[in-house]
Amino acid sequence: MKAFLVGFVFLIAVSILSGLGLLLFPLIIVLGFFLRIIITLLFVLFSIWLLGKFIIFVWENVFRKKCR
Repeated sequence: MKAFLVGFVFLIAVSILSGLGLLLFPLIIVLGFFLRIIITLLFVLFSIWLLGKFIIFVWENVFRKKCR
């Protein structure tokens, strides 16, 4: 009787969690879409910043060599 009760509770818990996962699936899809947009935006901003740092580095080295 104890094993039956444990198995029954387990099946109820699995069905509740799977139902909750099924209901949250559209939210997970939308969050994944927004996460892709945010990561792309951060990558673009980082690339622009890195390009600016490279240009400043090259510019300083060119003028440092011309002034000597």
